[in-house]
Amino acid sequence: MRIVVSIGGSVLTSDLDPERIQKYAESIEQIAKDHTVYVIVGGGRSAREYIETARALGANHAKCDIIGIDMTRINARLLIVALGSRAYPEPATSYPEATEAALTGQIVVMGGLIPGQTTDAVSAVLAEYVGADLLINATSVDGVYTADPNTDYNAVKIETMTPAQLIDVVMKIDLVAGSNSPLDILAAKIIQRCGIKTIVIDGRDPNNITEAVAGRHSGTLISS
Repeated sequence: MRIVVSIGGSVLTSDLDPERIQKYAESIEQIAKDHTVYVIVGGGRSAREYIETARALGANHAKCDIIGIDMTRINARLLIVALGSRAYPEPATSYPEATEAALTGQIVVMGGLIPGQTTDAVSAVLAEYVGADLLINATSVDGVYTADPNTDYNAVKIETMTPAQLIDVVMKIDLVAGSNSPLDILAAKIIQRCGIKTIVIDGRDPNNITEAVAGRHSGTLISS
């Protein structure tokens, strides 16, 4: 199978603990034994802090986006170091480049690509581009909820849903300022467009990645 794994920067590099990053590398290596694996890494807290500083200095949104992309690539480099020879040595900077890098048989790791697009969207487009069989979104929430579980105690986790239902939920969450959505609306629409099987899991435990690939997970399955 071709598998795309999106790992939020907030779960991979939240405290820059090398042991934690190494555990993610071990999980990725495990699934790469039998599958072609692409990994997209988010920016996390470090990216947000740099963006906030840049904005305070007068940078516009596009320039802030580029700074965020740079931070995602730094995080990608940390994971590449942890993976060692199993990883393609440089973060891919385009979808064609990621495809070519995968031909080496190595794990392809990358960060953001385009200003205005989150790594959620990048992972969804990459999954469509390479014809992936599975997209895993490892985030700080253990699935898709009917509302933001951090602010709404009545939010209920959804075990299985269609891409259309995902869009409905994400749009409702995104309309609330400061809310925390497991996927952004662009990623949700791309998932609907290409119909790729997607699993949203609690990425705070690296073992959940291997469990999801094995068909064992407690997150949300999104499938047509």
